[in-house]
Amino acid sequence: MCLGIPGKVVEIRDGGSLPMALVDFGGARKEACLAYVPEVKLGDYVIIHVGFAISRVDEDEALRTLELLRTIDELALDQELGAEPAQP
Repeated sequence: MCLGIPGKVVEIRDGGSLPMALVDFGGARKEACLAYVPEVKLGDYVIIHVGFAISRVDEDEALRTLELLRTIDELALDQELGAEPAQP
């Protein structure tokens, strides 16, 4: 299974032969290559897969996806610890 994670471009860097960016994933920041999406600008949200930005994504959709991933993480932690999941 392949997983692309949305993140916000917070810095664009000249990586020599390849355009690079610093991308924020809700607090965690990683470097990613922008070669496949050269039109990306500072503040855009992108989908990152194995260190490459593969597409731009709408901010609302990116934020919904990040929230869903946080919820999945919390549920997995609850299950690992044997806690009862919180009821909505």
